[in-house]
Amino acid sequence: MNPTHSTIRNSDTTEHEFIDGDVLRLQDLLGQIGQELAEPLTNALERVTTLATTGRIDRRGLKALREEVERARQAGIWAQQIARLASGRVRQSHERVHLTHTLQSVLAYRAREMQAKGIQLAQSLEPVELQVDASMLYGLLNAMVEWWLQCAQGPVELRVDLANWPADGRLHCHFCHKLADGLDGDGAPVQTQPSIDNMAWRLLEQTALTMNARITRQADDCNVNLLIEFPRTVNALLAENLMPELDHGFSNSVNSKPLAGSHVLVVVARRDMRILVRESIKSMGLVVDYVNSIPEAMEFCREGLPHCIVFESALRDNRFDELVDNIRREVPEFVFVELMADGDRFDISGVSHNGMACVGRHAISKSLPSALVYELTRIM
Repeated sequence: MNPTHSTIRNSDTTEHEFIDGDVLRLQDLLGQIGQELAEPLTNALERVTTLATTGRIDRRGLKALREEVERARQAGIWAQQIARLASGRVRQSHERVHLTHTLQSVLAYRAREMQAKGIQLAQSLEPVELQVDASMLYGLLNAMVEWWLQCAQGPVELRVDLANWPADGRLHCHFCHKLADGLDGDGAPVQTQPSIDNMAWRLLEQTALTMNARITRQADDCNVNLLIEFPRTVNALLAENLMPELDHGFSNSVNSKPLAGSHVLVVVARRDMRILVRESIKSMGLVVDYVNSIPEAMEFCREGLPHCIVFESALRDNRFDELVDNIRREVPEFVFVELMADGDRFDISGVSHNGMACVGRHAISKSLPSALVYELTRIM
């Protein structure tokens, strides 16, 4: 075996090595972005060419075409996020955030995808609080889950603890990325072994770098170990008298910037309402998908849940209630934001009888972003 080891910017690295390392990382990243965009788009183009020639495409081919376009789209979104993080212009609001609770929230949102991939978790989570940007932490953990969703073979071991000294918060992750016998769980040969250096890893790596978290990865032919260390734990800061205002708790989280990379599904039939929504949230860095009806929303959610559903009140019917019941059985605190046909009201979920935030049509521009920030950070 040929073990590999990577650590982002150790404290004893020289400035010259910084520059060389950054240039190499950028070259590798650009090459990978090109590859992950070109491969699915090439396959999609071949299917479109066949469709144009024959005028026919079967259901399987249509599904494959959609998946290939979605892969390319996702690679492009991740590339944009990495560029934004690497620009040095990301403003972070350091606040008291519970690492363990945030991790559990992310795992709850991705539970359906993990189940579909056959990934089981072995967890040992001590309570650890950090002084970090809440949205950045959520993005970091989400990228980590996306990373091993793409390349883990079998169970994933997670551990959260505190180092003895210095008292850094630590997140450990271990999984097998390549089956030694080349067979899957059913005994069938694995056609392709996914790379651990995928775009999700690049996003995870860059997010950690931007947060000043130390990330170390050790890998051999079959297994990979990841360690993320957070130096700004609440206990350590208390000991140094760096946090005089202790009664703030988690309340500061509602003031953090919107979570870049959070996935929002917008269910709106009216074109004017859709334009209002698009304009109001376009600068928040969200990943947004639009559908026109509740059946389309149900079909969308069968493949994986977004973080939030924004929906037009006129579309509420029995099928919508069924969708809500199914989602809340899986994620009890799932975020819904209802858009009313008129008015300028703005109610948070905590004062609503159905546990959903509500925004009037005339308040969408100024209140929908606030509703999303509050509701999404509330559940971390």
